[in-house]
Amino acid sequence: QVQLVESGGGLVQAGGSLRLSCAASGRTSFSSYAMGWFRQAPGKEREYIAAISRGTGSTHYADSVKGRFTISRDNAKNTVYLQMNSLKPEDTAVYYCAAGVAGWAGIFTSDLRYDYWGQGTQVTVSS
Repeated sequence: QVQLVESGGGLVQAGGSLRLSCAASGRTSFSSYAMGWFRQAPGKEREYIAAISRGTGSTHYADSVKGRFTISRDNAKNTVYLQMNSLKPEDTAVYYCAAGVAGWAGIFTSDLRYDYWGQGTQVTVSS
């Protein structure tokens, strides 16, 4: 089992940057989990953003953020990051990190594959 806590959200102007962090704690090693980031805007369904494998460091991005966002992880610090650049007003949402038990190279784009979720952090991009 793992507990996830996101941080780093806030208010930023369009074109700006933010870096979100998600710190993991619990009995099971952080390196056992593939990690993902999702977001949910008011009145909309939860949307997949990015994922990273537990072992190979392979990454995958939604088309909406490709080239602007970067997911990374530091297994020594039990933390996954989401660097967000060139932010747009449509990026405004609550951002969630998630952990899913996976094989060495597994990457999950479906929220159904994730077992644990953080409480979310608000990102607001003003125009």
